Amino acid sequence: MISLAFAQAAGGSDTSSTLSQFLPLVFMFGVIWFIMIRPQMKKAKEHKAMVEALQKGDEVVLQAGLTGRITKIGDNYLHVEIAEGVEVTIQKLAVGQLLPKGTLKTM
Repeated sequence: MISLAFAQAAGGSDTSSTLSQFLPLVFMFGVIWFIMIRPQMKKAKEHKAMVEALQKGDEVVLQAGLTGRITKIGDNYLHVEIAEGVEVTIQKLAVGQLLPKGTLKTM
């Protein structure tokens, strides 16, 4: 009789204990999503929109820290004049920041 009682108690499944085991994992994923992943996706979306809106004559800061003025725009590459008579070809994604007009003259 006692062995039968132990078998019944061991065989029963408790769904609330299973849910309580996975609840901390779900909570941690939610925290990571809102603290790390979501802001990174928002920043990438803003950078993509900025790169697509670049025009000839815009003043930019490259991710390497160089500043210059866009002279030519291609599909994937830009020509940037970093000094008088010095022009470099870079990928569009290497543009880190768009500067207000006239910023290069004040530097």
